[in-house]
Amino acid sequence: MAARLMKEYKVLQNEELDDIILYPKDDGDLFKWTAIIKGPPDTPYEDGKFELDIKVPSNYPLQPPTIKFVTKIFHPNIHFKTGEICLDLLKTSWSAIYTLQSVCRSIIALLSLPEADSPLNCDAGNLIRNGDTKGHDSLAKMYTRVFAS
Repeated sequence: MAARLMKEYKVLQNEELDDIILYPKDDGDLFKWTAIIKGPPDTPYEDGKFELDIKVPSNYPLQPPTIKFVTKIFHPNIHFKTGEICLDLLKTSWSAIYTLQSVCRSIIALLSLPEADSPLNCDAGNLIRNGDTKGHDSLAKMYTRVFAS
């Protein structure tokens, strides 16, 4: 569905976004993208810039893209080593109405509202589930400073 991706690309070229930079990796290959998302304000990720690797399947938009964090991040729903993201939208809740930009927005929202009950990073999830938000946030801030500045 390169036509759909080309349409999304043209829309992105005409928009100026404050919190997302989204572009195809290589000229001509619309199935591999890079996104740079800004950490949302009032979160431990604020002021961070996080790189995402996006692989779009050939049957997009019927199937969701595969998105991973390239930038190391401390978050319950993001695997520390692989960058895999646990987000319903990328799995069971996918709909063809979503665009790459709207998926990036959902990932930014996930940074604001971690879901500690389905952790890929058990350490981060356990801190939140045990009420140690301060401990979680200080680690997340440190990782943001070290890896996403």
